[in-house]
Amino acid sequence: MTERMLRLFPGAPEEIALPGAYLAHRLHERGSADAPFVYASFVGSLDGRIALRDPVTGESRLPAGLVSGNDFRLFLELQAQADCLVTHGGYLRDLAAGRLDDVLQVGVQEATGELAQWRADNGLPPQPAVVVASASLEFPMPDSPARHGQRVIIATGAGAPPDRVANWRAAGYDVLTAGVGTSVEGGALVRELGSMGFRSLYLLTGPRMLDTMLRDGRLSRLYLTTAHRLLGGESFHSMLSGPELGDAGRLRLCALHYDASAPDGTGQFFAHFEPRPA
Repeated sequence: MTERMLRLFPGAPEEIALPGAYLAHRLHERGSADAPFVYASFVGSLDGRIALRDPVTGESRLPAGLVSGNDFRLFLELQAQADCLVTHGGYLRDLAAGRLDDVLQVGVQEATGELAQWRADNGLPPQPAVVVASASLEFPMPDSPARHGQRVIIATGAGAPPDRVANWRAAGYDVLTAGVGTSVEGGALVRELGSMGFRSLYLLTGPRMLDTMLRDGRLSRLYLTTAHRLLGGESFHSMLSGPELGDAGRLRLCALHYDASAPDGTGQFFAHFEPRPA
């Protein structure tokens, strides 16, 4: 992993250290219980793919060409600043099937212990809470949150199957109603989590959650890594898959950095954006 990257914007180009670059954003200080700071991150290709879908099995995968240690380091720095990680039932199903790694804890590996110390030094609890957004409420619960003392909250819509709501509550989990239909809605979810005292929410979710957060005006910042390669493929996922966003999709570039070394020497951009009201 290279230790340096080039800041292209704002200001004159300048080489800076990559480790610590996102910790310097101090996202845990930007929100409040009344207005939590909600942020998301994605990694994609130049042709807009964030994942490829197997046309036979329907299973999705993150292409190896988008994976790099530098991007993962910055992902971990974003994770370290969260009061609460918002994931979804699909991730937990993939985790149980062995298709994805468990990324629900901060600083549990020796190489990332500094991030656990950073949380302690900055007044955050050892681990963030975990929120699982799900319409169906059909997913296995991993044992890692319990092992690390993390609070787990389940969020669903008012139309969720009552028997499954009852089953999760009987198992000892808080189940929030955050939407009038079956799906979780961004505005309702942020209000509910804010009322519980959470101030910084990191979305480890996908296109549907990003869409509802933008439409409800709740997304505070979007982090985007763009790997300098074209993936192609006839079946794929992009950051959004719903109807046109209109003015809800207006974003303003806050910063742009260039990493020349990864992935595979092709290079990548690290950018972050904030919504720009119409």
